[in-house]
Amino acid sequence: MQYSIFGQKSRQGSYILLIGLDRRIEVAFGKFRKGAPLELQPGHYVYVGSALGGAKGRFPLASRLLRHASRSDGRDAHAIRTTLLDLFMSWGYRSPGSQGTKKLHWHIDYLLDREEAEIGHVFIFPGETRLEPQLAALLDATPGASPVADRLGAQDAASGTHLFRVDDTAAVVAELEKVFATSKE
Repeated sequence: MQYSIFGQKSRQGSYILLIGLDRRIEVAFGKFRKGAPLELQPGHYVYVGSALGGAKGRFPLASRLLRHASRSDGRDAHAIRTTLLDLFMSWGYRSPGSQGTKKLHWHIDYLLDREEAEIGHVFIFPGETRLEPQLAALLDATPGASPVADRLGAQDAASGTHLFRVDDTAAVVAELEKVFATSKE
């Protein structure tokens, strides 16, 4: 399975993307650090995000995750995109006809747009509560997870980061399941 759900279906929620990087790359994360590229080594990374907002008829969680699983300029989407679309359609999401061209906006867009990066798994935490700070703190405290750069992907947070390199994905999954086991769907 390419996703894990911790809680009951909801139009909103927080999430963690597990991203595989197949070779060393340099990425400029938009205007982060004045556009200076960061070197990322091959391996696994996790990104913490959320999609909240209660506008009637909107489905921010589905829209955000499907956006993350797309690439700009009409290039092939991440393989997980079809699976996520099927999941959210089963929750009542109705895909808009044309998505248009994806514009890179968030820091993570610049990594996810690269062909070397592939989303392998999504941990979904449905609900109206913003869990980003707790999830980022949990990852920061997990052995084998290390921040890529302070404030990366977390410009709206007081401190910390939302992108971590992970040496042991099994340890991260085990920690998430331990902490959130009572609410796993």
